[in-house]
Amino acid sequence: MNSTDGRPEAMARGQKSPFPLPGKIAGAFRRIRAYSGRKDAGKDDGETGALPDFLVIGAQKCGTSSLYQLLRRHPDVEWATKKEVHYFDVNFDEGVEWYRSHFPILSGRRKLVTGEASPYYLFHPRAAERASEVVPDARLISMLRNPVDRAYSHYQARTKRGQESLSFEEALEEDLSMLERDPVHRRSSYLERGIYVDQLRNWHEFFGRDRMLVLKSEEFFTDSHRSLGRILNFLELPSWEPPSIEARNKGKYEEPMNPGTRRWLEQYYEPHNHRLYDYLGIDFGW
Repeated sequence: MNSTDGRPEAMARGQKSPFPLPGKIAGAFRRIRAYSGRKDAGKDDGETGALPDFLVIGAQKCGTSSLYQLLRRHPDVEWATKKEVHYFDVNFDEGVEWYRSHFPILSGRRKLVTGEASPYYLFHPRAAERASEVVPDARLISMLRNPVDRAYSHYQARTKRGQESLSFEEALEEDLSMLERDPVHRRSSYLERGIYVDQLRNWHEFFGRDRMLVLKSEEFFTDSHRSLGRILNFLELPSWEPPSIEARNKGKYEEPMNPGTRRWLEQYYEPHNHRLYDYLGIDFGW
């Protein structure tokens, strides 16, 4: 593939870029018979499944699986039939009763909360509006990771699944070209998913900022107990100490990212990261 100076392939060779920068384990499922995911699930005795009290909305490849595995162990949290229900993005046409069927019946029990984690929600252009119509009082959790590392993790995951045959630099080149030709939402975008500020702004148009907790992914893994405390406080759940905290889906790459490509990505994301810091009033130090 021919490369142009300032593009990812050129940066992999160390050339300077003049390119402009664009704008709960068993406990959670002990009553799974009540909500097996079928159309009629969760309707025993005339009741239907609860709607979620909270959503982990993303971002993809930022630690949502680890957060999910941790929260589902809390004694006062009941989870959906699976981590990612994907209702507000790809399954919205199934209807709200279909969505309810994935959650437990909570009425008549001690105070419990339920939720799900679909990391595509943050990026999907209509998920926020749809969620505001169905679960307007839900609390939202966003996990954000250095977008450079997120992009490479995204690429590695797609390569492992056989969904990507290009080199990382070629994939970024193609991604960038598509953005320039037609800057609309694309599900597989490596670059666009890391521009978090615009995605958060979209969600804040439909949910008040006090209804969303934004976490730095790196801090969640380096100080999980402190992060867990913030999450439980946000969800108004009792304090709880898990016996252990493990990272899930931790990627192991055959090759590290090329240093030149990393420099190019850092340059690409720099203005977007600063917009994020200004918007949140938090400097993540990426």
